[in-house]
Amino acid sequence: MWQIWAIAAGVFLILEIFTMGFLVFWLSIGSLLAMLVSFITDNIIIQTTIFVVSSGLLIFATKPLVKKFTQKDTTKTNVYSLVGKKAIVTEDIDWATGSGQIKFEGQVWSARTAEQVNIEKGTEVEIEKIEGVKAFVKPLKEHIHN
Repeated sequence: MWQIWAIAAGVFLILEIFTMGFLVFWLSIGSLLAMLVSFITDNIIIQTTIFVVSSGLLIFATKPLVKKFTQKDTTKTNVYSLVGKKAIVTEDIDWATGSGQIKFEGQVWSARTAEQVNIEKGTEVEIEKIEGVKAFVKPLKEHIHN
């Protein structure tokens, strides 16, 4: 029976190569432990119990550690990094026509408002979201005209 556990361990190791969760590895270790037990007893129930219990314990015991190393901090890049930043209106924003422009760090963007408000030139705004080449903004000061 030890040959079956050794083959199972090898299959689990090969599967681990193709997965990214670091989960199947513990099944391989459980298979190896069951293989060691198979040298002591021929009872398949005891061997399977060792496999299931050891694999389960290893998975749950190491899950926080694995999560710590595999979890990545996401950093906003490109246009997504603009969300939440402040800009200045360089051309009046008219919600009805969808026209207007803002300037952010030397770049000029077409701008709109998500709400039905107009924003005057010179108003400081916050970028709420980017859709295509338009920045959706909201005013920071009371320069709103409905």
